[in-house]
Amino acid sequence: MEDSSDGPGTTKHTFTLFVSGMSVKSGYAIENLRKICDTYLLDNYEVEIIDISRDKEQAVIHQIVAIPTLIKTGPEPRRIILGDLSDTEKVLTILNIRG
Repeated sequence: MEDSSDGPGTTKHTFTLFVSGMSVKSGYAIENLRKICDTYLLDNYEVEIIDISRDKEQAVIHQIVAIPTLIKTGPEPRRIILGDLSDTEKVLTILNIRG
């Protein structure tokens, strides 16, 4: 992950989305996150999707208590959102992404 010298706004946004299998809410969360990233962050993001039904250890490590859960790990500050990410304006505000 590199910052270019083009100024602010060039830091890559990094997200980890925790889902459980192919549940409807998990599917919506994946779709909504991709739409938000493609619309507002262009190619300036990385998304890791962790299926806790296959990787329970990650749920314990990250203290995941609800699914779906999105964690923005970069840039600081770290943010956590629960739910299917369907309220785009709320998600943008919480993640501190300018539209």
